[in-house]
Amino acid sequence: MTAAASSKPRLLSGGNPQIAKADGDAPVQAYIAAMPGWKRELGRRLDALISAAGVTGLCKAVKWNSPFYGVEGQGWFLSFHCYDKYLKIAFFRGAALQPLPPGESKQAEVRYLDLREHDVLDEACFTHWVQQASRLPGWGRN
Repeated sequence: MTAAASSKPRLLSGGNPQIAKADGDAPVQAYIAAMPGWKRELGRRLDALISAAGVTGLCKAVKWNSPFYGVEGQGWFLSFHCYDKYLKIAFFRGAALQPLPPGESKQAEVRYLDLREHDVLDEACFTHWVQQASRLPGWGRN
């Protein structure tokens, strides 16, 4: 095995990249670069939309092998995770968003958006959700 091959992130179940917990854009970009197949381009697009949404104090990190997005000192508002056949986007205070993201959760405040390979992302709606979510109290600490 070459050094380059051994440094490539391992894919966990569902093809989710195993990336060490770290703060900042670099680990998020490493996660996205390691996403398999069509999910990589979707991850790049989501990251670009989130970054361009005009969120003041936007911060990024990788935690629990998923990229997290939040507002400095306010907590995390969004994360996404790779599964075999789809990418799951979690809005941690999604029940307060309008329109409501379609996926329900066992946690009352959380809502999901699942995207499959041939789904078309409504970028305007997604950006609006990001902007709304960034103004709500976040989850956890960042």
